[in-house]
Amino acid sequence: MPAFAGRVERLPEVFPVFPLAGVLLLPGGKLPLNIFEPRYLALTEDALAAGRLFGMVQPDASRPAGAQGPAVYPVGCLGRIVSFAETDDGRYLITLTGLSRFTIAAEAAMCRGYRRFHADAAAFAEDAAPGDPVFDRAAMLAELRPFFAARRIDANWEVISRMTDSELVTTLSMVCPFQPAEKQALLEAPSPTDRATVLLALLRMDAYAPRSETPPGRAS
Repeated sequence: MPAFAGRVERLPEVFPVFPLAGVLLLPGGKLPLNIFEPRYLALTEDALAAGRLFGMVQPDASRPAGAQGPAVYPVGCLGRIVSFAETDDGRYLITLTGLSRFTIAAEAAMCRGYRRFHADAAAFAEDAAPGDPVFDRAAMLAELRPFFAARRIDANWEVISRMTDSELVTTLSMVCPFQPAEKQALLEAPSPTDRATVLLALLRMDAYAPRSETPPGRAS
């Protein structure tokens, strides 16, 4: 798995969070983001000025919204901005590296239109030094080929073949177009081996799912 771009000894007391359905950040993973909404431009500016940290979390459509916005899943992942560029039209193109998962304790007051949370990472101490996943790599790739083919995803198999087992599980968990609840199951898997087991199960389940038209994509 790629080395973390720095480590967090403890979470900030309160930090900004970007709720985004179907988008998964995992410890050690790299997530590119195109920031254009005013509130998330403000979030990015404030994060750059204060440690470059913010969290990613998914909205939870199964629960009612609160006063500050949609309900969110209780577990997210803290990321650090490791690359940053500003476009001519005022957008920010950033890359987050995942540092540690966290459990939300309470929501704080909003700041400049974006949401902030108190959270605890104590349950995820192993994220600082995760072990390599144990899984059947050949079986994973055998399930992945029809999964990508059904979605017309043009995968770079040469790049995939060079990935370590940790990189493979992390990258596929983040880029595969699973449903939000399935993404959350991958995030909350206790260990890298458990995550690999969930990922393989999702790929196998997909083989029996009804097909619908999806636009071409690319995964590498």
